[in-house]
Amino acid sequence: MTALRSAAQGLRTFASDIAEGFFEITHNSFALVGLAVVFAVVTLTARPDLRQAGEEQLVSWLQARKAAVLGMEPELEAVDRATATNPKDLPREQAAVAYWLSKKYRVAPEPLSALVVEAYEVGQRARLDPTLILAIMAVESSFNPFAQSAVGAQGLMQVMTHIHSDKYENFGGKLAAFDPVTNLRVGVKVLQECIARAGSVEGGLKLYVGAGNNEGDGGYAGKVMGEHARLAQVAKGRAVPTSPPANASIVPTVGSMKQPSGEEKVAAYVGL
Repeated sequence: MTALRSAAQGLRTFASDIAEGFFEITHNSFALVGLAVVFAVVTLTARPDLRQAGEEQLVSWLQARKAAVLGMEPELEAVDRATATNPKDLPREQAAVAYWLSKKYRVAPEPLSALVVEAYEVGQRARLDPTLILAIMAVESSFNPFAQSAVGAQGLMQVMTHIHSDKYENFGGKLAAFDPVTNLRVGVKVLQECIARAGSVEGGLKLYVGAGNNEGDGGYAGKVMGEHARLAQVAKGRAVPTSPPANASIVPTVGSMKQPSGEEKVAAYVGL
């Protein structure tokens, strides 16, 4: 019995020594880790350049991992380039216009909402009814930002880019004609100058479509004013039925109407 007790006592002592040693090692290891963390925090606080480099490397590693999982390169900033706004965030009047145009022209309400907001803001600065601006876009391009006529009128407002290239300089150049917001702003500027030159909205629309030297405008002003009137009613909360959108290929566009000569067509824009 004495031998068994001695053996048991020895095992307990051995186990106690092992546990104490393990605790000591673990305690010291955690202490070292804590010191390392404190040192790293102090270093990164004192050296912002090191912190930034570390953050960049971490973000780069995370993006690489995400790209491997998704099978494509993520780009979180892509949403900033999208011309889109939630129509639910718009004032009631603007939301009504956006939904109505979306239904009629079969365009998503989000990009249309962004254009409606821009038309209201630009229209206020230019002292033009925003529904008139939207009506021109509807007739000109059916809200296709990449539309182009046979004579080179481009974008939502079908502006003759080569004639009004100077107006695109502040937006980075002529390729900005295909940015919806830029095209809208330039188109409104051209429209504003046309109306000022003609002395009336209808006369300005005739100049805008490039029919200044023609007896008529092929019904262009009537189409724009008709859509303008419908949009004005929608903006007031009236129930206005939609009809199938006009075929953009047969709708007169800026400078696309038949002119007596190339010189007369261009002359409609000279001096704007």
